[in-house]
Amino acid sequence: MKKMKLLFLFLTVLSFSAPSTARSRFGRESDLWDVYEDIWGHKEVADKIIDFVMSGPGQGQVYNRLATMTDKFGYRLCGSSNLEDAIDYMVDEFKKDGLENVHKESVKIPHWTRGKEWAKMISPRPKPLAMLGLGYSVGTPKEGITAQAIVVRSFDELKARATEAKGKIVVFNQIWENYSQSVQYRSRGASETAKVGGVASLIRSATGFSIYSPHTGQQSYEDGVKKVPTACITVEDAELLWRMSQRGENITLSLYMEAQNHPDVTSYNTVAEIKGSLYPEEVVLVSGHLDSWDVGQGAMDDGGGAFISWQALSIARQLGLRPKRTLRVVFWTCEELGIIGGQSYYKKHAHEAKNFDIIMESDKGTFTPQGLQFSGSEEAMKIVKTLARNLLSRVNATVVEKGAELSDVGQWLNLGVPGGSILNENSKYFDFHHSNGDTMTVQDSNAMDLCSAVWAVSSFVIADLDKMLPANRTIASLPFR
Repeated sequence: MKKMKLLFLFLTVLSFSAPSTARSRFGRESDLWDVYEDIWGHKEVADKIIDFVMSGPGQGQVYNRLATMTDKFGYRLCGSSNLEDAIDYMVDEFKKDGLENVHKESVKIPHWTRGKEWAKMISPRPKPLAMLGLGYSVGTPKEGITAQAIVVRSFDELKARATEAKGKIVVFNQIWENYSQSVQYRSRGASETAKVGGVASLIRSATGFSIYSPHTGQQSYEDGVKKVPTACITVEDAELLWRMSQRGENITLSLYMEAQNHPDVTSYNTVAEIKGSLYPEEVVLVSGHLDSWDVGQGAMDDGGGAFISWQALSIARQLGLRPKRTLRVVFWTCEELGIIGGQSYYKKHAHEAKNFDIIMESDKGTFTPQGLQFSGSEEAMKIVKTLARNLLSRVNATVVEKGAELSDVGQWLNLGVPGGSILNENSKYFDFHHSNGDTMTVQDSNAMDLCSAVWAVSSFVIADLDKMLPANRTIASLPFR
C-alpha cells in the first residue's frame, strides 16, 4: 500500500505544476499533497459507491424514482398545483429515504399561465402553425390578431426594414449557430418587434434539430417598451414562411393567445441532508431544479439533474456512509421563469458562504457522463482533477473542464465558493429542450446510473476530505442583509 501511495504522489508531481501557496483553510504548501493522499485513501469507498450503483441494489433506482415522479405529476410549471404537489411528494420521499433535516423554504414566485392558443397562416394558403407561447407573454385581444407578416433573419435586418414592420406580425427565422446565439431572439424578439411598431412576434424555436416541435421558454419585455404577444413556432414553419417571403408572396397570419400574468404565489425550495460527522456546519451542496415548462414531463430539464442529486445522498445513506461535512440536497423551485428559487436561497444563506465547501448543480441533462466542470482556485482545480482521474476512471469520467454551468447557483462564485457541474455527452439536449419531447423516453437508465455514480463519488469524497477545498470565501456587502 505504501508503494502505491508513493507511486500516486510521483504521478501527481508529473501531472501538475508546483502548487502556489494554498489559501483559505490551507495553511501550508504541503497541505495540497496531504489532500492528494486523502483522495487516494477514498479509492475503496468510491469503488463501493460505483459497485452499488452500477451492479448492486442501486442499479436503475434513480431512473425508476424519476419515472414514478414524472408519470405521477407530469409537467411542473411555476405557480401550478402540479409543482406544489410534486414538492410535497418529494418531502415525503426524502423522509421515507431516511434523510435528515428535511424541510421546505418558502419562495415568492411568478405565476404565468398559457391558456388556449393557436396560430395559422391565412394566405398564400391556409395552414395551421404549431406554436407555444413564451413565458411572461401577454395575450392577444379576445378576437386575436390577424395581420400581414414580415420575415427576417436577424435584429439588424428588422431595423433595416423597420418601415415595413409597422402593424405587422414579425417572424424571426434566425440561423441556428448555437443556443446562446439563437435564444437572444426568443428573449428579445417581442420588444424588438414593438420598437418598430410590430403587433406580435413569432420566433423560430431555439434548436438545431426539429421534427415539427415548437420549443417554449422565457422571454423578457424591455422596460418602457409596449408588450406585444410572442410565441415560438417550429423550425419547419419558420423556414416555410421565409421561403415564401423570399419569393415575394404576401403572407397573412392569425394569432390567438390567452396568456396571462397573475400575482405572485408562494412556492418552496426542498431541502434534505446527511449531517456531517465532524464538521456539520460545513456544507457540500448538490442540486437541480424541480420545476419545468408546461410541456412534456420535465424529465430531462431538470428532473434528471435533480434526481441524481437526491441519489448522491441516498446512496450514502443506503451504504451507511456519513461524511465529515454535511451533504445537502436542494431542489430549486421556479428556475424556468427566472432562477427564482436559487436567488431566494442565496439571499437567505449568503452570510454562510464561509461554510460552503462547494455548490454543485446538474442542469444540462443526464446523458453519458465524461467528468466534471469546475469553477474555483487553481489549487482546488488540481484537487478535483486528482479526484476524477483516480476515483472516476472506472466509469470513464476523468475529464475536468474549467467553468461550471450553474444556472441557479452561479452567484455563489462571486463570494469565492467553488462550483461544480456534471460534464456529459449532451449533444442532443437542445433537440428536446422546452418541448413536448422532454419525457422519460429521453432518459436512459444506464446513463443516469453513471451520472449518479459520478455525482455521488464527487460530492461524498469532497465532503469527507480532511480540509475544505482551498478558496477565498468571503461575505460580500450584500444589499439584502
